[in-house]
Amino acid sequence: MRVIGLAGWSGAGKTTVVTRVIPELARRGVFVSTLKHAHHAFDLDTPGKDSHAHREAGAREVLISSERRWALMRELRDEPEASLSELLARLSPVDLVIIEGFKREAHAKIEIHRAANGKPPLHPGDKTIVAIASDIAFPEAGRPVVAIDDIAAIADIMLAQAQPLAAVLARAGSQE
Repeated sequence: MRVIGLAGWSGAGKTTVVTRVIPELARRGVFVSTLKHAHHAFDLDTPGKDSHAHREAGAREVLISSERRWALMRELRDEPEASLSELLARLSPVDLVIIEGFKREAHAKIEIHRAANGKPPLHPGDKTIVAIASDIAFPEAGRPVVAIDDIAAIADIMLAQAQPLAAVLARAGSQE
C-alpha cells in the first residue's frame, strides 16, 4: 500500500478533487481507499435506526452489514482521537490510500488551493507538500504546480509521489 494526502483549507475543493480523481485512478487499474478527517462531530447513522440506537445506548463499536456493504463505527466517548497511524492500520490493503485532511501530519501531500477561497497557500511553510493543484500559478513554489481541474495530472502526481505505508507509519509513530 502507498499513501498520498490532499491538504488545503476548508472550501478549497479537496473533496471535489478526490471524487474526480478516484474514477481516473480506477480507470488505470488502481484500487483506492480514502481516509477523511473531520473537524467536528459527525453521524453516519440516522436517529431512529437500530445502529443509532445501539450507539446511543453505549455500544463501543457498531458494525452494520448488508448484502452490499458493511461499516464499522467506533464511539470514542472520552478517549482521545485516533492517530493517523492507528487509522491507516485499520484499512484493508489497496494500491493507494488518499488521505483528505490531516494537513499537519508528515505524509506526502498535494495542496489543493483556490484563490477565491481567500486563504493563504500552505506550501511555503510545509515541506511535506510535494505538489500543488490550484487555479492560480505559483511560479516560485519549488515543486510541481498543476491546474486544479487537470485530474489526469493530479493522478500522475499521486502515483509518482505516494509513499509506502510502512514509511508513513514509521514517520507518524515517531511524531506521536
